[in-house]
Amino acid sequence: MSQTFEQAQQDVQALSSKPGNDVLLKLYALYKQGTAGDVTGARPGGFDFVGGAKYDAWAALRGQSQQEAQREYVALVETLKARG
Repeated sequence: MSQTFEQAQQDVQALSSKPGNDVLLKLYALYKQGTAGDVTGARPGGFDFVGGAKYDAWAALRGQSQQEAQREYVALVETLKARG
């Protein structure tokens, strides 16, 4: 894992305001794709709405390289930091 990616993980925890759910899902998906690669396993079903949303967000990145996902994650965190 790149040092920049690791720093972005720390920076996102220190944001002054919590991002919206859509941004949080994007951060989650980019993090998972950047660390684990393509989504595995079955999509959570039934009434696990949060698990389903997370799975879908991650699955949307299927095929993207881990390095590219890490770059996008860092760029998104930098944008959030700039907003304050």
